[in-house]
Amino acid sequence: MVFFLLICNFVACNRPLMLMAQKKTMKKEDLRIVFMGTPEFAVETLQALVENNYNVVAVVTQPDKPVGRHQTEMQPSAVKQYAVAQGLPVLQPEKMKDPAFVETLRSYEANLQVVVAFRMLPEVVWAMPQYGTFNVHAALLPQYRGAAPINWAVINGETETGVTTFFLDHDIDTGRIIMKKTFAIPDDANVEYVYDGLMHLGAQLCLETLEAIVAADGHPETVEQDAVQDGSAIKPAPKIFKETCEIGWTKSAKEVYDFVRGLSPYPGAWTTLIAPDGKETVLKIYQARKTGRQGLGSGTVSRDGKSLYISAADELVELVELQLAGKKRMSASDFLNGMKQIEAYRAK
Repeated sequence: MVFFLLICNFVACNRPLMLMAQKKTMKKEDLRIVFMGTPEFAVETLQALVENNYNVVAVVTQPDKPVGRHQTEMQPSAVKQYAVAQGLPVLQPEKMKDPAFVETLRSYEANLQVVVAFRMLPEVVWAMPQYGTFNVHAALLPQYRGAAPINWAVINGETETGVTTFFLDHDIDTGRIIMKKTFAIPDDANVEYVYDGLMHLGAQLCLETLEAIVAADGHPETVEQDAVQDGSAIKPAPKIFKETCEIGWTKSAKEVYDFVRGLSPYPGAWTTLIAPDGKETVLKIYQARKTGRQGLGSGTVSRDGKSLYISAADELVELVELQLAGKKRMSASDFLNGMKQIEAYRAK
């Protein structure tokens, strides 16, 4: 009787350990992933998943877009081109809530979704997988929530940005953070440099996030964004439109310089030069320099030999590379060859 009681007591005390020993630990092969993305930025992450033997069961991307002079050719997204080359099933819904799309998506029985540079997802989509949906966002959340985080980080003169993985929830870019990685922004870097750096860093962070999900049997440690907020104001990253890209010469030279490099090479900062007769000339500015030289009044245009300047609120800004509407990019010196009376112009 005593022996029987001892055995019962041993089993009762060690039942949790026995259950843990019986529990199957997740392997990467257990993940069935649906990938969602559209531009080149997202291809790097999708390629990392494929080359690291993750089971991507389907890819969701934007519908093909008409291109060409007559808009008769259809251009697939960069993500679609890569997915097709890899033999991956591709879904291109017009509307994410379309019942037919939702049912097709469900048929792939994914237990995890990965989103990179895509569109807003309805709850019926992001809440579908067993382990949720995580996004690779090109900023250090909670800063720079929105559609253009890379541009705005450079425009605002940040010296550091990064990538964040987080689980999607009801609001835009507010979900629980899984992981972060930082990326330094040199003072002379434009948005293209930062874009390329974050594209590779994002792919790396995605793989590390997947490893954490597997190690935690689908439930990695996360943290609320409020818990990592340091008390500073949240800087947004709204979508950029043509009007957004107009240079304001009443700003400081540093602000103008950051604005130009934060939009170079795409979509490009621009300004309007007004001739004495009122004729307007629109210029895209791809490269500018701070000069440290005394300003001549906001918007004042001047030259020094083959160098072109426009005065910001405090200092002269040198325009180095620019483009006239309908023309190719050119140096400021080439531009000045055809603008003999440039000092008579004024920047709007």
